[in-house]
Amino acid sequence: MKTIHISPSFFARNRQRLTLSLKSNSLAIVHSNDEMNRTADQYFPFRQHSDLFYLTGINQEKTTLLMAPAIEDESLREILVIRRSNPKLETWEGHKLTREEAGLISGIKNVKFEDEIESLLAPIMMQAEHVYLNLPEYLKFIPELPGRDHRKGEELMKKFPAHKYERLAPLMQDLRVTKSEEEIGLISQACDITRKAFLNTLQTLKPGMMEYEVEALITRDFIREGARGHAYQPIIASGSNACVLHYIDNNDTCSDGELLLMDFGAEIGNYAADCTRTIPVNGLFTARQKDLYKSVLEVFKFARSLMVPGSTINKVHQEVCRKFEKEHIRLGLFTQEAVEAQDRENPLWQQYYMHGTSHFLGLDVHDVGSKDQEFRPGMVLTCEPGIYLPGEQTGIRLENNILITREGNVDLMKDIPIEPDEIEELMRRSRE
Repeated sequence: MKTIHISPSFFARNRQRLTLSLKSNSLAIVHSNDEMNRTADQYFPFRQHSDLFYLTGINQEKTTLLMAPAIEDESLREILVIRRSNPKLETWEGHKLTREEAGLISGIKNVKFEDEIESLLAPIMMQAEHVYLNLPEYLKFIPELPGRDHRKGEELMKKFPAHKYERLAPLMQDLRVTKSEEEIGLISQACDITRKAFLNTLQTLKPGMMEYEVEALITRDFIREGARGHAYQPIIASGSNACVLHYIDNNDTCSDGELLLMDFGAEIGNYAADCTRTIPVNGLFTARQKDLYKSVLEVFKFARSLMVPGSTINKVHQEVCRKFEKEHIRLGLFTQEAVEAQDRENPLWQQYYMHGTSHFLGLDVHDVGSKDQEFRPGMVLTCEPGIYLPGEQTGIRLENNILITREGNVDLMKDIPIEPDEIEELMRRSRE
């Protein structure tokens, strides 16, 4: 990944905050992600486990953090374990971190190699009563294959069965859900890179281009601006493809008269942006497209206004759905009489708006945090209402990244054009 400097004091503060959440006489263990096999002897590009990065800043595979803040020997209270390098390995894979380099990045004084971890664990475990394992806890996703944290945790429990094992994930989620100034700065930087890519797309898009050509242009701009690349697989969906919520084939033609929905965001320093814009391929909205677009934009502004301290994702979504019901009636999708007769378990608005309005954003594009967790200053969330009409071969979604503040909120993507007239004007200029 591109090198982004983050002060080691940031990672040290994160470790200190975690320490305050641990029970007495505890050991917390956090492992790196695995290198994932792609095919034959090839790996997918390595992406660090977000929790390990949050605590250490290390982006290298085969890394482990041991934290035992109450242990008598101060040198054993924080240990960073990294991969031992050798000339042959570096000939094939390039430079690996030295102990000195890993210490400078993380702010951890005691850095060891992975072949030394067994001799370190025994004396720490003898003094620890509680052991925190960082097993995955995701509401919507359960990994099919056990990751490094899972495998190493099972090995530890077999070797030391009498200890009390605890869940680290809830503690990490509580720490990560509120962002520091450094994190907000990185997310803002990712948003700015995303803005530049969108402006270039407005100048370039024309009928007959392939969706993958648009993706390639965005990818170029991300990398050229110093981002690692995309924070997630981008959605470049023309016409009816926009009605497939997670369409990622990006393999169709952008045709004259269609709308193009682009859901994309840069990743920098492991922090994500998440933006969606829907634009006319030929530079002009039809009357119907503009009416639909303005409806979504009005709901977007309404939803954004609700994102203030004390609210929740679920509360915002409920209000947005009520707002959309009125908009759908105005747009002629159904009548008030039909609403009164509808099945309350399957409301009519859900046919045209079937996803959530918001999610947390940070080290993961779908970051830690629950839908009933009250918003507090420092949280960053998306705001992304949409409308999907397969019968009209049209899907429109608008999405910005919102920072919760004491005074309300700040739109981190306020400089990315969203008004339909501005979009048309910018596209017109590029065609002169």
